[in-house]
Amino acid sequence: MKKLILGILAHVDAGKTTLSEAMLFTGGQLRKLGRVDHGNAFLDTDVLERERGITIFSKQAVLPLDSVEVTLLDTPGHVDFSSEMERTLQVLDCAVLVISGTDGVQSHTRTLWKLLDRYRVPVFLFINKMDLAGAERGALLASLQKQLSGGCVDFSTEDGDFLENVAMCDEALLGEYLETGAVPQERVQALIAARRLFPCYFGSALKLDGVETLLRGLERYARPPEYPEPFGAKVFKIAHDPQGARLTYLKVTGGSLPVKAVLSGGAGEKAWAEKADQLRVYSGGKFRLAEEIPAGGVCAVTGLSHTYPGEGLGAEEDTPAPALESFLTYQVILPEGIEPHTAVQRLRLLEEEDPQLRVVWNEQLREIHVQLMGEVQLEVLQRLVQDRYGMAVTFGAGNIVYRETIQAPVEGMGHFEPLRHYAEVHLLLEPGEPGSGLQFATACSEDVLDRNWQRLILTHLEERSFPGVLTGSPITDMKITLLIGRAHLKHTEGGDFRQATYRAVRHGLLHAESVLLEPWYDFRLEVPSAQVGRAIADLQRLFAEFTPPETEGANAVLTGSAPVSELRGYALEVAAYTRGAGSLLCMPKGYRPCHNAEAVIASIGYDAEHDTENTGDSVFCSHGSGFVVRWQDAASYMHLESGWKPEKPEEPESAQPVSRASSRPAPAFDSELQAIFERTYGPIKRRDFRPQKAVQAQSLESKTHWPVPDRTLDPEYLLVDGYNVLYAWDDLKKLAEKDIDTARQLLMDQLCNYQSFSRSICILVFDAYRVPRDTEDVLQYHNIKVVFTKQAETADTYIERATYEIAKRHRVRVATSDGAEQMIVLGHGAQRMSAAELKMEVDRANEMMRETMADWNERESARHANKPFRDIQ
Repeated sequence: MKKLILGILAHVDAGKTTLSEAMLFTGGQLRKLGRVDHGNAFLDTDVLERERGITIFSKQAVLPLDSVEVTLLDTPGHVDFSSEMERTLQVLDCAVLVISGTDGVQSHTRTLWKLLDRYRVPVFLFINKMDLAGAERGALLASLQKQLSGGCVDFSTEDGDFLENVAMCDEALLGEYLETGAVPQERVQALIAARRLFPCYFGSALKLDGVETLLRGLERYARPPEYPEPFGAKVFKIAHDPQGARLTYLKVTGGSLPVKAVLSGGAGEKAWAEKADQLRVYSGGKFRLAEEIPAGGVCAVTGLSHTYPGEGLGAEEDTPAPALESFLTYQVILPEGIEPHTAVQRLRLLEEEDPQLRVVWNEQLREIHVQLMGEVQLEVLQRLVQDRYGMAVTFGAGNIVYRETIQAPVEGMGHFEPLRHYAEVHLLLEPGEPGSGLQFATACSEDVLDRNWQRLILTHLEERSFPGVLTGSPITDMKITLLIGRAHLKHTEGGDFRQATYRAVRHGLLHAESVLLEPWYDFRLEVPSAQVGRAIADLQRLFAEFTPPETEGANAVLTGSAPVSELRGYALEVAAYTRGAGSLLCMPKGYRPCHNAEAVIASIGYDAEHDTENTGDSVFCSHGSGFVVRWQDAASYMHLESGWKPEKPEEPESAQPVSRASSRPAPAFDSELQAIFERTYGPIKRRDFRPQKAVQAQSLESKTHWPVPDRTLDPEYLLVDGYNVLYAWDDLKKLAEKDIDTARQLLMDQLCNYQSFSRSICILVFDAYRVPRDTEDVLQYHNIKVVFTKQAETADTYIERATYEIAKRHRVRVATSDGAEQMIVLGHGAQRMSAAELKMEVDRANEMMRETMADWNERESARHANKPFRDIQ
């Protein structure tokens, strides 16, 4: 019988576990249908899962059908446990994505869809809870086609336009259908396997409605893969049973796995070979022992102590690094009487089960840190440590997990030569693409360094994470290439190359121009339309990048990305100022350059030069004893030349020499003196280990005055940030909460009055968030100009650009309460004024207008009083 590995995925509370229960019950594997809310679900075997009513750990169940044996893998739906879910994707043959009929596509649903695409998993969709009010099939199907894929087709009833809708997913198939009027089942299977067709089934898992149809559809249209003859297996999970035995969950992807077979993995010093003592086939909390697992089967193996999730065994390759990462780090605070090293060893066992936990022991601070994805995972980990090891740990405040990379290529050199040891390594460190992680390669000839030593160096590069020099955060997005190395025929040992490799990486980082990276979220912010101005102002304050708002009914939706550090806690703020009517949904985007790098570096206070655990110094030998050479001077002591030279940027022809002396040709003996000096004291280096941009000095003699651009002082321009001012004035703000259009019109009228008493040319700028356009609109409203910016351009951006141009010839004032914008326009030569100051001037102008009108009326009355009636006529 063919085997099919089927994953069940969903956003939390969509009914994923309920559907798994219904499938097992309908398939005859359960006598009684369990429920999550009753705490008796068949697949929620852990106490924590039954208490919380959520899936925390992925579970396995066997479901035999008529023509195929299905292995169900139920995965967590909560965002905090997404890494557990992602690990199962690498072994799936297909997946069922569960969507709530009342909620539709959620933010986490989009994340799951992207991950399924990344792992190329064919998808069936089950739209659940169709028995509840508000679930309308036609609208839901249209939403799926719009937000996920146009290949979503209703398979619940295979009649009417069903065949035509299927054929529309492939141009060649559509032509055949128009000729024959039929669509072969094999072609449907092929389209699903190629992820061009996504069958959709509608029903209610709790009431078993549509479940039988889904099972028949899986049996008919899901195509199990063909497996090769050579043995291969993919590890996707590590766990421990109640007796503490280590379990390696794997899928056999080629040949077969007999019990007591010897499995091997690793390379170099980490090579291992161990026997598979037991092959357990789990279904819920129970298992049966198997003598052999054929290709396509899933089992838990005992007796293996070195495996890890994502590892390929036999002919199978390792899985690339997961897409989801933990962005928060917490300090583990231990109770009295618990030794830190004991706690670290126990936490390492949990790290085996969840590699994203990343347990870090800081020797200098003597602190333990773990990385997590959210507060719920933190609570579960606390309970797990208490139940398993009896440690009542607590956690400190969560901090952001930063990363570091470099901006330009640099060569790193490491030499390790105490007495009777020898190794030298030269590495090229190059910046990689964002999200590429660390990549390793070799460009060293085997005539220079034997292949075994080269493999050992690459193993040492892969075996650990390397801290950067700005904050001590791990490096990423970098390619490290072995340029050249040397070993001694007699004295070199494996550990020597580890020392030389580590020192070479650190040496390169200390010479490189490092960049601090921070995690970012993609977000979707939905607020009532009356509060969109507040939302836009908040997002600008939070350094977000976002598109103009879109209107969905009575709400406005803003999408974009922002730093995780700025969005933390903002969801509660949204709920507060919208009185629960707004929502903020976030999903990981990856790492980008830090928006406040200087402040973060200063707050962390990492001292790279005094980190003795990660040194860039090298060790050389002279007269029978070793001595340490600081990283600044190590290059001149190296025994090898890699031949790599950094590319020097071309200097502009107009560049001035730093000093007059430097422009004269150097005497011939200068190079000899410099060589003698460097042999004695080492190469000349800057003091600061962080490379700085070169600053070209100019002597006071060469600059007697600084040119000032000519300006025509009159007329004066006043640029007003419309929505910033509108929400800063109390009267307009109250009006905007009810009718923003009226508030905007009133502001325009008030500025018209103000312009009448001012010599300034007033330009009022609004974000055109409701009117998509490619160019800005400039309207002449009475005596002022009103600008609606183009799509995806904020008023800030327009004002900064306009200020830069106008300030070349005229005086410019900018009215806004945005501090960052004020600093920018000040740098462009403009004067800045707050919204409150503008309000005072407008009120003063209104008072002057009233006084003027009163004086005019008084004079006119007096003039008319002294004239006969006929003159007035």
